Amino acid sequence: MARDTVDETPISSRDELVAWIEKGVKPSSAFRIGTEHEKVPFTLGRHEPVPYEGPAGIRRLLEGMQLLLGWEPIMEGETIIGLADVTGGGAISLEPGGQFELSGAPLCNIHETSVELNAHLAQVREVAQPLGIGFLGIGMSPRWTRAETPVMPKGRYRIMAGYMPKVGTLGLDMMFRTCTVQVNLDFSSESDMVQKMRVGLALQPLATALFANSPFTDGKPNGFLSYRSEIWRDTDNARAGMLPFAFEEGFGFERYVDYALDVPMYFVKRGNDYLDVSGSSFRDLLAGRHPALPGESATLSDWVNHLSTIFPEVRLKRFLEMRGADTGPRSSLCALPALWTGLLYDGQSLDAAWDLVKGWSDQERQAMRDDVPRHGLKTVIGGRTLREVGRDVLEIAAAGLQRRARLNDAGQDERSFLAPLHPVIESGRSPAELLLEQYHGAWKGSIEPVFQELAY
Repeated sequence: MARDTVDETPISSRDELVAWIEKGVKPSSAFRIGTEHEKVPFTLGRHEPVPYEGPAGIRRLLEGMQLLLGWEPIMEGETIIGLADVTGGGAISLEPGGQFELSGAPLCNIHETSVELNAHLAQVREVAQPLGIGFLGIGMSPRWTRAETPVMPKGRYRIMAGYMPKVGTLGLDMMFRTCTVQVNLDFSSESDMVQKMRVGLALQPLATALFANSPFTDGKPNGFLSYRSEIWRDTDNARAGMLPFAFEEGFGFERYVDYALDVPMYFVKRGNDYLDVSGSSFRDLLAGRHPALPGESATLSDWVNHLSTIFPEVRLKRFLEMRGADTGPRSSLCALPALWTGLLYDGQSLDAAWDLVKGWSDQERQAMRDDVPRHGLKTVIGGRTLREVGRDVLEIAAAGLQRRARLNDAGQDERSFLAPLHPVIESGRSPAELLLEQYHGAWKGSIEPVFQELAY
C-alpha cells in the first residue's frame, strides 16, 4: 500500500464496513487493471544492500525520482517514504527492507501496463545508476542476511516488526527480504466477486509455481523454488492463507468483513502518529471500547488501513488482489496481470476456470498450497500435476484475452504477454529451477551472477 489512508469519517456498525467494500462494484466497462511490483535494490559495485540514509541511499533515490517525475512526496514527519501521482496515476513506496515498489495506475489493458512498466524502469534507472544503485527482479534478496538488511523509517513497519515474532517464525523475513508482483482486478457484483475470489484462491498456487523465483537465501540455495511463498506459511496464519470459508455457501461481502473483524489489528493512525495496538480487536474499536482509545469510535481510515494489513492469497478491498507470485524479470511483470485478466475479465474464461477447480476440496487446495513452494509445477492436485493444470489454465486465459480483443497500435491483442509462461509449462521448470541449474553449473556455486542475470 503506497499511503495509509487518513479519513476521519466515523463508523460505528458492521453494515457500514460492508457498504464500504460493496462500493467497489462497477460495470464491466469500467474494469481496470492495477499492477504492483517490488524489486530489491543493491549497490552496483559490491552487490550489497542499500541503506536509507547517505549520499547514495534510498532517500536520495526518492528525492531524485521526485525531481524527475514531479510527483507529490509522501512524508512521515520530515522523512520522505514514497511518491504519489496526484493526477490519478501510480505511486512509489518502500517496503520494510528498502524494496522499491511501483503501485501502478488503474489501466484499461496490459498494453498500457507494459508502457507504464517500461517508463518506470527507465525512470528509476536514470536516477539510480548515478547513485550506484541497481535493482533485482527476484522474489527474495539472495545474498545478505536479515541482520544486514536495512530498515526503512516507517512507523507501521516498526509496529509490525515488533509483533511478527509473536505470531510466527518467518514474518521478519517476509517484511524485510521478499518481493512480489500482484495484480488488482474489479468485480461487477457480489456474485462476480465470489466467483473471482474462489477461482483466484484455487489457482493462486499455480501462479506461485509459474513465477517461482526465490531459491536463494544468505548466498546459497534454500531448498525451495519459492521461499517467498514458504515464508508466508509461518508469518501470521491469523491473517494469511487460502480462506476456505470463501468456498462455503453464503460467502460474500458480509462474510469477508466478519473475517477481517477477527484478524488482530497492528496499528491505528492518528494524525501523523502510529499507535501500536498490535493483537487487539477491531470489534472493540468499532464498539468504542478499545482500551488504547477509550471513548473513541473507529474511523473509515482505521478500517481501510486494517484491510491493508490482512494478507491472504487473495485479498478483498474494493477490488481483488492476486497475491501469490514472486517478482521476476521484466517480461514476467506483465505476464502475471495478463494471466489473471484473461481468466477473470472474460465471462466464458471465468466459468471455464471455475469448472476446472470447483471439484477440489479444502484439504486438496491446502495440500497444494503447502507443497508448491518446494515442488512447483510437480505438485499434484486431483490426480494431476500443476503442470497439466497449468496447460489448461493458459489455454483458458489466452482465449479470454483473445475475446477481450484489446489491441495495440500494431493490431496485437494481449495474448503476447503470456509468452513467458509457455516455456515454463512446456518444460515443467519454473524460473527458480533454471537459476538453480545455472548455480550448480555455469555459475560454479556462486550467486554473484544473479546480479547481472536478474538486474533490471
